[in-house]
Amino acid sequence: MNTYLLEIPQDILDSARLTLAELKTEMAVTLYAQGRLSIGKAREFADLSLWEFRTLLGARRISPHYDEHELATDLVTLQNLESR
Repeated sequence: MNTYLLEIPQDILDSARLTLAELKTEMAVTLYAQGRLSIGKAREFADLSLWEFRTLLGARRISPHYDEHELATDLVTLQNLESR
C-alpha cells in the first residue's frame, strides 16, 4: 500500500481551530457523506472504531449508506440467529 504525506501548515489548523486528529475526522466524515469512502475506510482514516464513527455520523444526521448487498448479509445473519 502506498502512503502519501500531506503537509498542513499549523496556521491553517489554528485558523480552523482544529487539531490534526479533528481534521482527519472531518475529512473522513466528508468523504463518507459524499460516497467517496466506505464506512470501513472512513473510520480507519479517522482512527475511530466502527461504533465511534457510526455514533459521530448519527450525531451529524448523516444517514448510513446501506446497499442491497449489506441488506442481504444482514438478512442471512437474522435468519441464522432465528434458527438457534
